[in-house]
Amino acid sequence: MQVPSLRKIVLNMGAGEGAHDIKIIDEAIAALSMISGQKAVVTRAKKAISNFKIRKGDPIGCKVTLRKNIMFEFLDRFINVTLPRIRDFRGVSPDAFDKQGNFTLGLSEHSVFPEIEYDNVQHALGLDITIVMSARQKKESFLLLKLLGMPFREGEN
Repeated sequence: MQVPSLRKIVLNMGAGEGAHDIKIIDEAIAALSMISGQKAVVTRAKKAISNFKIRKGDPIGCKVTLRKNIMFEFLDRFINVTLPRIRDFRGVSPDAFDKQGNFTLGLSEHSVFPEIEYDNVQHALGLDITIVMSARQKKESFLLLKLLGMPFREGEN
């Protein structure tokens, strides 16, 4: 019962200009829905930030939470298909674990996913992938992801 397991995977796509142009938010929702296989939810600003011209409640991105079978299918596609498509990929950083043992990875472009047609992309949007695990330490989480096939950089850990 103490063996760590995956709880959920959260995909978050921030569209900073989306507060001013709703087409960017629509594109982000469509892309994230294609990547994950689930409908994305719009995230809204919690408070106003005058420097960015954002008011409270403005749409600023979207997110999807994957659980159970969809989570494992996404992780398999991500590790075996998407990561090798990244240009100059040398492995993910083993330093991306937080204190609770969750792993967060950021991609600068969402177009590396095979579901996205590169010709139809108007805006290069970033994507954050957070893998939430039941592990209590970073070492346990690292070993779990390593055994699942996550390609970590050599020599760092």
